[in-house]
Amino acid sequence: MSKHPPVTAPTSIEQGLLAQGYRLIAGIDEVGRGCWAGPVVAAAVIFDRGVLNDPRVLEGVTDSKLLTAQQRRTLAPGIMALAIAWAVGSVPAWLVDQLGIVGATRLAMEQAVLSLNCMPDVLLLDALTLPTLPQPQVALIKGDRASLSIAAASIIAKTARDRYMLTFDRHYPHRFGQHKGYGTALHQLALAEHGLTPLHRRSFRPLWAMSTGASYGAND
Repeated sequence: MSKHPPVTAPTSIEQGLLAQGYRLIAGIDEVGRGCWAGPVVAAAVIFDRGVLNDPRVLEGVTDSKLLTAQQRRTLAPGIMALAIAWAVGSVPAWLVDQLGIVGATRLAMEQAVLSLNCMPDVLLLDALTLPTLPQPQVALIKGDRASLSIAAASIIAKTARDRYMLTFDRHYPHRFGQHKGYGTALHQLALAEHGLTPLHRRSFRPLWAMSTGASYGAND
């Protein structure tokens, strides 16, 4: 991965909404859907017209997956400083098991929106919509690369979730600080050595097999 930030996400979608009369546009994104352990975390971010008209002040803000951890940590304070409002929502593993991953993702996003210190006029989301919220909503495929507001939310969500996982790393020997709960070879080795923790999502098939003693193979 390049040490230089990728191209900044555009604001053309936000510009179109501003032209329609919307003022408070919230970008919303989540991280951690595919993880075996830890919470699903979402963030919501609102920028004012000045930032959206001059996105150079947020140069390098794009899909968090395209950035290194250091780049995300560098960009996050600027996002928070320039935002009218930002907030984070988090849903723990046990609730992911109860609600399913889509339900848990929506709940984390709803928490983020409802935690903002001002209510947005319209929501920009990456792929999903939130039927329980009354605002007009625009769901974008790969929204974190199509919208600066969603990209900013993805960075805030990712840095928040990484902090959570580093905290868990101090309490469990599973090296959560390194693999962040994803199903990597390192995580699988830690599971073989130490077993499941309360942070693990037992409804996910490989972990369900471990928790129940059922067999699980590559062809299952």
